[in-house]
Amino acid sequence: MIKQEGFKNQWSIVLPEIITKDYQNNPINRNLYITDIGYYPDAKFHQRTRNNGCNQFILIYCIKGQGWVSLGTNKFSITAGHYFIIPKNKAHAYGSNIKNPWSIYWVHFSGELASQFYDPNNTIKSIPPSKTERKEERLQLFEEIMYNLEMGYSKENLEYANICLLHFLASLKYINQYREIKRIAERDTVEKAIFFMRKNLDKEISLNALANEMRLSVSHLSLKFRKKTGRAPMDYLIHLRIQRSCQLLDNSNLKVNEIIQQVGYEDPFYFSRIFKKIMGVSPINYRNKLKG
Repeated sequence: MIKQEGFKNQWSIVLPEIITKDYQNNPINRNLYITDIGYYPDAKFHQRTRNNGCNQFILIYCIKGQGWVSLGTNKFSITAGHYFIIPKNKAHAYGSNIKNPWSIYWVHFSGELASQFYDPNNTIKSIPPSKTERKEERLQLFEEIMYNLEMGYSKENLEYANICLLHFLASLKYINQYREIKRIAERDTVEKAIFFMRKNLDKEISLNALANEMRLSVSHLSLKFRKKTGRAPMDYLIHLRIQRSCQLLDNSNLKVNEIIQQVGYEDPFYFSRIFKKIMGVSPINYRNKLKG
């Protein structure tokens, strides 16, 4: 049910116990599942005290303002960009700062994997600002969870929402990996060169053109490339092309002549010779080989 409390534009859902009990019978849901979830913006006077703790872990993710969490004899201050996970069955209290009330996304969660996201040292976790932070994508993911639950408690909605929760928690715990997709602009020259190659596998790429793209001399680029990858740039490009051709052979119905156009080759005989040299079999035999 949707629960109203009095914060303007608030949103929350408490799942019926009959639903959460059924999680145990679902191999997807029982790993990690939501029992309560919500968003409280500018939540002045928001406060909770649970002397006997809670049956679930509680995530509080602050995106604005200030608040506090009390756990045992410790009291922690929370500000924008902080999150904290309260352990289950542990006495606690938390609340918003009256002068600068917090805006928080929160969720009660449990399941076989739940403890993997809890820090037994009970430390406040900070999400440092960065050009690659992906904050808006994380918040959209949370809102996607809430939207799906609001659409009803079908098996598919519940499974999808709980899988999204796993992704959401992973975006906090494994923040560097979560941000990796946005790091292209900050990567070093070799990584930028590899990214450029991957984006242009269907085009002719010369060493001179690659060096010009990276604004380096051919010799300087080659030296940096070999130092980092152990290969010359053009040799690395060949392996990227063959890797992509293998993916197309495995996952599409394209003919070999069509595939070679997508990986930058024109001569099918030359392509087959390079492919066999690297993969040990011809493209046709590779496609027919059982995998997995």
